[in-house]
Amino acid sequence: MRRRVRLAISPCPNDTFMFDAIINGRIDLGDFDIEVDYLDIEQLNAAALERRYDITKCSTALLPAIAASYRLLDSGSALGRGNGPLLVRRRGESSALGHIAVPGEHTTANALVRRLFPEIEHRTPRLFSEIAEAVERGEYDGGVLIHEGRFVYHRRNLELVADLGLEWEARVGLPLPLGSIVAARDLGEGCKADFEALLGRSIAYAFEHREASRDYIKEHAQELDDSVIDSHIALFVNNFSLSLGDEGRRAVEALCGIPPEVYN
Repeated sequence: MRRRVRLAISPCPNDTFMFDAIINGRIDLGDFDIEVDYLDIEQLNAAALERRYDITKCSTALLPAIAASYRLLDSGSALGRGNGPLLVRRRGESSALGHIAVPGEHTTANALVRRLFPEIEHRTPRLFSEIAEAVERGEYDGGVLIHEGRFVYHRRNLELVADLGLEWEARVGLPLPLGSIVAARDLGEGCKADFEALLGRSIAYAFEHREASRDYIKEHAQELDDSVIDSHIALFVNNFSLSLGDEGRRAVEALCGIPPEVYN
């Protein structure tokens, strides 16, 4: 019997790079039939809260809220060092950051601001791709940039206030877990384990055939410059994406405040 799986990921290069071999049939999918949707990270988080997809990307900070419905996969995470969201403001501004834009209420980026900069009380959710321009126009005192935005903000009249990943690492001493892939609990352990292994093979294929996914990545990317795409992938796809390992799981626990058995 075929196993139909509804999958949701972001259109960003790290996800399309990792899932290319699955979605474009470059590896044997076994008995899986996979249907994929592409959503902004906060749309993914909202969908996870409603259990709309069988397998989905979500912000790691959301794991406590969806632990009853989803289990964390060992593969597919965006986790590492020096990979954090960037807090920026207009160049030359010196006033306090009283009101900033964040890429979604349930994002890890917003959770980091709450933890690292509790004095910033007003945080307005905006689509991640709109934040840099909105800050530049003066709609907010600052904003948190994720995905490709963190690589190209210097092209605008913006300056860095803080690298939230470096701030996290300095305080916690662990890599920053930004995004995770989770599987619905009602799929069953067998389906979860089989998809986890499939995703691991897909990521391994991506590392071994780096150019195979380039056209597919560019179909969905915000920035089409190859150097930006390469930087994005290099920062967010690494050995932790193949397997969280003990250090990765400790990082998730440090961010979410819950032991692994709760989200496994």
